[in-house]
Amino acid sequence: MIIQAFLRWVETARTSDRARAANALGRAYAQAEINGIDRRAAEMAMTFLLDDPSPKVRHSLVDALADCPTAPRAIIKALAEDQPEIAYVAISRSAVLNDEDLVDIAARGTAETRALIAARSTVSRSVAAAIAEIGDEEEVLILLENPGARLTQRSLRRIAGRLGHVAAVRDQLLSRGDLPSDARQALAEKVGAALAACGLVQASIGHGRVQRVAREACDAAALALAAAAPHEELPEMIGHLREAGRLTPSLLLSALCSGRTEFFSAAIVDLSGVPERRVRSILSGGRIHSIRALLESAGLGREVSKAFAEAVLLCQGGAGAGADGAPVSIAAELSYRIRRKPSDVSHAIAELVERLAFDEQRQIARDYALLASRQAA
Repeated sequence: MIIQAFLRWVETARTSDRARAANALGRAYAQAEINGIDRRAAEMAMTFLLDDPSPKVRHSLVDALADCPTAPRAIIKALAEDQPEIAYVAISRSAVLNDEDLVDIAARGTAETRALIAARSTVSRSVAAAIAEIGDEEEVLILLENPGARLTQRSLRRIAGRLGHVAAVRDQLLSRGDLPSDARQALAEKVGAALAACGLVQASIGHGRVQRVAREACDAAALALAAAAPHEELPEMIGHLREAGRLTPSLLLSALCSGRTEFFSAAIVDLSGVPERRVRSILSGGRIHSIRALLESAGLGREVSKAFAEAVLLCQGGAGAGADGAPVSIAAELSYRIRRKPSDVSHAIAELVERLAFDEQRQIARDYALLASRQAA
């Protein structure tokens, strides 16, 4: 009878009176076991209030129900899809909403709604995955900055693929220790692409050179990331490089000459389809003919496979020492051998090896100058 009288009264009451009554009704429902209110009748009355034309009434209702663990889920879900100031209370405070509700609300809602969900004190893997899939820059940034958001590696990869071109998103991703190596490599490539597209950079050093510099920088980043990546992440990383067209002879030879044999082995496994154990056996102890056969099965033509096989043999036994007793790098020794028999390899490979050897010399010179300046100080 009380609820019936309330419903008759609410039809003619002023907005401020209806708002106070809605709040009182919600609080009475939350304490139903104490005051003996008819819960079913109260639920019907609160459902009726969802259609009240004034947002003040609905806000008063959600404020009373948000902390109630037994609040009607359908009512809370409706309030969570209301105007932002009403949805904020329901989404941020109510424990009644489950993962399925939040995923549905994120899919149907606005950017503001998704931002509210991303800012919840705890965001489950499934809800975080939904926002990673459809969220825009601001929602995803809130998600990445939320310590209570449980992001899987798959979600992080998806964010990197969708929004890695956005500097703020990229910075948040790169600061995470759980970012997969292949996603980190993809972000490094996006940085290189952004620099290569910069008009100021192109005007300073020219379009052709900036493309080469960006490519070499991405190769160096890939090798550095591969060296730091766990062994089990290498296949994913190499698969990404292959799909992006980045698993080039230049990158593979750079890996060999810089001693990144784990990366090189994993790349040959990916490209050739030969079992990992067999690839490792050939690369670590095989003779030149078996090495060349393996490399050619990976797609390296005969015009380049000889230089690669020579580099593999140098990795097996070391490049030796120079006249001064200092160790000779693989790139320097390979360059020397190519100069002795230039007709055995293509001109492009000979140039690449020579450039790798010179880059090593420059790095040694930089290290020496840095050490000398420190000693002088």
